[in-house]
Amino acid sequence: MGVAKIGITVDSETLKRLDRLVESRVFPNRSRAIQEALSEKLMRLEKRRLATECAKLDPAFEQSLAEEGLSAELDQWPEY
Repeated sequence: MGVAKIGITVDSETLKRLDRLVESRVFPNRSRAIQEALSEKLMRLEKRRLATECAKLDPAFEQSLAEEGLSAELDQWPEY
């Protein structure tokens, strides 16, 4: 995986909070802290998008699709 350098602007209070985390060794440096924060935020946004799309589904229709053709197949399944 390649990496790229970028420049960002951060307000002074956020930078102080970030530096405290680095000083307390929660993160090895600013860069790592920002990488992890950005990655986590992107993951949350992707999950929220998936949840939004899933909410658009009609449960009854999805159930009917899942069960489509099962009644004919049930007769062919062996008894256990």
